[in-house]
Amino acid sequence: MTDTQTLHAHYAAKIDAVLNALEMEGDLPPESDRSNVAVEPPRDPAHGDLATNAAMVLAKQARSNPRALADKIVAHLERDPEITALDIAGPGFINIRLTQDVWLRELATIAALGEDYGRSAKGSGTRVNVEFVSANPTGPMHMGHCRGAVVGDALCGLLAFAGHEVIREYYVNDAGGQVEVLARSAHLRYREALGEDIGTIPEGLYPGDYLKPIGSRLAEEYGDRYRDAPEAEWLEQFRTAAVAAMMEMIRADLAQLGIHHDVFSSEAALQAAGKPAEAEAWLRAQDLVYDGELEAPKGKAPPEDWEPVELPLFRSTEFGDDQDRPIRKSDGKWTYFGADLAYHFQKAETADALIDIWGADHSGTVKRITAAVAALTRGAGRDVPFDVKLVQMVKLMRAGEPVKMSKRSGNFITIADVVEEVGKDVVRFTMLTRKPDAQMEFDFAKVVEASKDNPVFYVQYAHARIHSTLRKAAEQGLAPSPAGLELLTEADLALIREAAQFPRMVEAAAQAREPHRIAFYLNDLASAFHSFWNAGNDDPSLRMIQSDNETLTGARLFLATQVGQVIRNGLAILGVEAVEAM
Repeated sequence: MTDTQTLHAHYAAKIDAVLNALEMEGDLPPESDRSNVAVEPPRDPAHGDLATNAAMVLAKQARSNPRALADKIVAHLERDPEITALDIAGPGFINIRLTQDVWLRELATIAALGEDYGRSAKGSGTRVNVEFVSANPTGPMHMGHCRGAVVGDALCGLLAFAGHEVIREYYVNDAGGQVEVLARSAHLRYREALGEDIGTIPEGLYPGDYLKPIGSRLAEEYGDRYRDAPEAEWLEQFRTAAVAAMMEMIRADLAQLGIHHDVFSSEAALQAAGKPAEAEAWLRAQDLVYDGELEAPKGKAPPEDWEPVELPLFRSTEFGDDQDRPIRKSDGKWTYFGADLAYHFQKAETADALIDIWGADHSGTVKRITAAVAALTRGAGRDVPFDVKLVQMVKLMRAGEPVKMSKRSGNFITIADVVEEVGKDVVRFTMLTRKPDAQMEFDFAKVVEASKDNPVFYVQYAHARIHSTLRKAAEQGLAPSPAGLELLTEADLALIREAAQFPRMVEAAAQAREPHRIAFYLNDLASAFHSFWNAGNDDPSLRMIQSDNETLTGARLFLATQVGQVIRNGLAILGVEAVEAM
């Protein structure tokens, strides 16, 4: 094993070398497909340290019984001095047990690599565009945006740690009716800033107080020039100013969560550059857009004045949709779908893969936008993978009662409010304690609870407990040392095995685009450490600090230091600080 090669990669390479030998011996066909061969821990640790499915995956290609092929693989592996036992289980799994030296070397690898332990080169040379948040610029960031923001940012951190070049992108929806409503709402606050009594905010405008500073700024800039002017004279200027102010507020809100985007793409600029028309041309060239009549709304009687209108339609029924979808409206303006096509076409010009983080309420558009992106990129000579991750809303709870939010009414809980109350790290980690597409409750009391039932506390406490132990040892003149690692017991080795899963977990989570796996793993590692610690309360021989054995104490402190390093590395991926005291 090289100084920088981690354990699972090392043994995957060994299995690969055995399969090469079997090809040379004629027991496997040349260039057999090994893409599904895995080397990972068995589900039951009692079965061994590692397991491989190589015999089961390759038996058909080898025209062999899986167990018979497993016997041949085992015959080669038996020659390896680092392997103490091999067992063929079930239909052909090969369980592998390793020597103690292997695990001690892995512990040294963690120490040598430090903050780079677990970092992968799997994504090297691949540029991934991750578009997330992209809330309409009509108000501050509220908790309805929070989960998608954290999931997107954590995914970016994960992909970067796995070697990808990552572009964090925010799509600014600054075209269309909502931003015109924003401009009119800002104009109302502008008149208010000039001293007018505006009374109750009219239905259909945004009533939030967050627009008052914008109104004051506009009043300072323009005086009373536009107070009584026709809308056509001020709408565009007020729209531009209001959107800019909202984006400034949104950036500040996201910064509260430690989130910063690399690119802010404007929908208005996209349309001005003619990108939607360019996308339409590509699709027409592939006969995926045609001029046809939009069907009447299904499931209900059409309005009395409804008439069929010929529109440019995307053939989304070819991709599982229930009807073809218009890309332009009857007045020639682009639909949301049409604009989205162009936006993704633009992103694909500078990235090798696209990932969007969407709210679960957009699930109905996934098939057609995925199909359109595939058609556009292939038509342009590049097949750019596109993946959508759906995120469920978060249900806020306080004192057992749901906290209601309404962006339009102005009564909502902002991200800044929640971060101020419970802290950035609590918010971020909590949002990753469930799969994104699973329902989630965010209870203000539970997320700050000092309990093992609170994953945020549990992981942070493990790291703080390690540092507390190191400080206590230092007061006694004791320090971490690798000198006595051979004195570590089976209980110590179990903790090393858990820490050694981290590099494999990073690669698997990055491949699946699932940053929550890192949060789940950290909870498992913290649980293993706390269990080891608690075992020392019952069995003094398992305590970290052994007053009568300085060498064993140094080894256990060294082990604890590396566990702390792995926790730090995992939390760094998620954008969470590893605290040293609680």
